Amino acid sequence: MARVLVDVMLKPEILDPQGQAVQRALPRMGFDSVTNVRQGKRFELELADADPATLRATAEQMAEKLLANTVIEDFKVTVLPADSSENA
Repeated sequence: MARVLVDVMLKPEILDPQGQAVQRALPRMGFDSVTNVRQGKRFELELADADPATLRATAEQMAEKLLANTVIEDFKVTVLPADSSENA
């Protein structure tokens, strides 16, 4: 089993109301050093294929067709090493 991460974020020019709400709340909680917050989403996929190039291409197709709205969102695919014990 191979693990692939797909991180999806709004494009920089798209307004992010949820990120702005978090940014306004953090100083009230004592976190005064935050200057910007952008909210996104992460998908963790387990795929049966073991070839890294195939894994990346498959995950990119999934992101383009379903996981991300490519009109307003960018995505990044990360293929984790086979021996990775990262608990993302």
